[in-house]
Amino acid sequence: QVQLVESGGGLVQVGGSLRLSCAASGLTFSSYTMGWLRQAPGKEREFVAAIGWNFIRTAYADSVKGRFTISRDNPKNTVYLQMNSLKPEDTAVYYCAATPRLFTEDNFDYWGQGTQVTVSS
Repeated sequence: QVQLVESGGGLVQVGGSLRLSCAASGLTFSSYTMGWLRQAPGKEREFVAAIGWNFIRTAYADSVKGRFTISRDNPKNTVYLQMNSLKPEDTAVYYCAATPRLFTEDNFDYWGQGTQVTVSS
């Protein structure tokens, strides 16, 4: 079965950086669109970033553009989210997601268990 395992979350100060990783198994990783979404306490889950299977297409939420970068390493079956210039409003549980669809920002089929990111001021 498909498994997505996130890592790299933690506590960071405002302006700091973190890199999240998501290791995928049980799927043909190079054929999947991968994404990151997040959910803050008391809020709905929201889209953060996505990357297509062919590396060409990426998408970002307006709130993270210019600060976050999504990338993937197909031989390692891993997707990354580099987060720079972190703000307190970035505090959330971050979820890795996957879908065989060509590209999507809100229609993923598989989810990881999430990793907590806390930005302290």
